[in-house]
Amino acid sequence: MSGLRVAVITGSRAEYGLLYWVIRALSADPHFDVRVIATGSHLAPEFGMTVHDIERDGVRVDERVEMLVASDTPGGVARSMALGLIGLSDALARQAPDLVLLLGDRFETLAAAQACLLARIPVAHLAGGDVTEGALDDAMRHAITKLSHLHLVSNEESARRVVQMGELPQRVHVVGNPGLDAFREQPLMARPAVQEALGRPLAERNVLVVFHPETLPAGSDTRPLADSAAAATGALIGALEGLSQGAAFWVVMPNADEGGRAIKDRWRQWAAGRTDVCLIESVPRAVFLGLMAQCELMVGNSSSALGEAPSLKVPAVDIGRRQASRLAAANVIRCEATCAAIAAAMAQALALDCSGVVNPYGDGMTGPRVAALLKAVERPRELLAKPFHWVAGPPPQEASC
Repeated sequence: MSGLRVAVITGSRAEYGLLYWVIRALSADPHFDVRVIATGSHLAPEFGMTVHDIERDGVRVDERVEMLVASDTPGGVARSMALGLIGLSDALARQAPDLVLLLGDRFETLAAAQACLLARIPVAHLAGGDVTEGALDDAMRHAITKLSHLHLVSNEESARRVVQMGELPQRVHVVGNPGLDAFREQPLMARPAVQEALGRPLAERNVLVVFHPETLPAGSDTRPLADSAAAATGALIGALEGLSQGAAFWVVMPNADEGGRAIKDRWRQWAAGRTDVCLIESVPRAVFLGLMAQCELMVGNSSSALGEAPSLKVPAVDIGRRQASRLAAANVIRCEATCAAIAAAMAQALALDCSGVVNPYGDGMTGPRVAALLKAVERPRELLAKPFHWVAGPPPQEASC
């Protein structure tokens, strides 16, 4: 009989691509009874119904929780979170896990953490402690940290931040980025296989573009978020137009954040009638990494430019504030979201020698580390009590009357 029932909750393609390797490590150990709950954009045709990708990976989906409404306005996102809280609470009651595993910083994940809090289910949280100053995800990630009980972070810098938030050091463990397990667990897709999966040939020069909205723009930017996202995409398009002839642009569409639809509209306008632009709504993780390896440059503001691109020695341009202050390797050139700045950063990135780049996010052994740490949890409910850890000494004494 399994010793620990672990519910893994996933709400987007990007976070599932990282969670897959942890799910696989847990499922390989008979100590764990793994239950997978899919929600968010996984169940939305607009975002590719990526729940089918989960199933094609051989992962059983035990619950499907609809939560995404057809709006990326603040009110729409709030409604999605409310639906998620209701649906996930019901799913957790049915599955009755001993512990829930979450990853990252998205609104779907925050709703899941809230549901666990109310159900008194301990949470193990992957990838806490990072900083992304240009996105609401930054605050959501830290909120999820305070709602969690076991912290499985990707690097030492993030570990220090989690401890600084008052979390017990003995509950904070550096496990690395689970996305890097792919490079150890499976061979990288070769060029012919990538082309077959994409349904079209790669060009002589290829550029991978993944651009999401900044959900927390600079205070001086008072435009509606959709307008800011569209303007930034226009600046990026202008810079991409400046690349020499012969390049093909592989554009992975943004996720379900506020402003994402405005970005999609700009990409569709740019791609209309062109043969050198391929818009990809969703792509399996193995194909995505195989495509990245075939590209001479990655441009946008995706965390994969910081997390996976260093291992593939691919230079990357990180635009704007979405990933601001997040730990980055030497393959990353950062710039403002203006056409001139992006063009200059791309030229600088293309001149980089990335052969000696070292990935700061681990060694590809995250899945086994997480499995070992969770296996050591003998009484999960005892994790629910969270004493506050004082970093700078003992707590202040109450003043006497």
